[in-house]
Amino acid sequence: MSTNIIEQIQINLEYPLLHKIDPNIQETKPEFEHTGAEKLAQAAIPAVVAALYKYSKTDEGAATLLKTTSSEDWLSILYNGKEREAVEKIARYAAVSKGEAEIHMEDIADESIRLVKEAAGDKPTPEKIKSYMNDQRHNVLVYLPAALQIGDLLNDEAMDDRTNKMEGPISNFMHKIEDKFSGGN
Repeated sequence: MSTNIIEQIQINLEYPLLHKIDPNIQETKPEFEHTGAEKLAQAAIPAVVAALYKYSKTDEGAATLLKTTSSEDWLSILYNGKEREAVEKIARYAAVSKGEAEIHMEDIADESIRLVKEAAGDKPTPEKIKSYMNDQRHNVLVYLPAALQIGDLLNDEAMDDRTNKMEGPISNFMHKIEDKFSGGN
């Protein structure tokens, strides 16, 4: 089984622990009081990886991930020119400046790409990238705050759907079926 990319980024970049979104209230549970750093991590990590997931679903996107270097402007690439809007959403959610949000999102994007390339193994292919990211879909969505409306920004309404954040034996089984049928498309 592959590593949870969200948790790995949080550990590698030393961000505070993220909390799963409660599907009933579409936010983390009220008993968790969040500092600015926690809210920034809670918003930025899944938002960037959600954009990476969406980008990697195409053959062209997955191939580009293999060819490019860390010096790329990943936010612009992943958000298809809508990175300013994404940065504003993260900054507003976390109550930080746009500049601070952007710096963190760029670091998260670089680390995400590194982890995806690492997960593709010694003989990376676009298919391996797509498969890995497809396996990460649920891991991303359970941490993605609906208030960000990242699905709207990425033209993928399913990202903001509360049923994607549900967990439990039946929900987890249904998510596995969804992931298999989506096949990275």
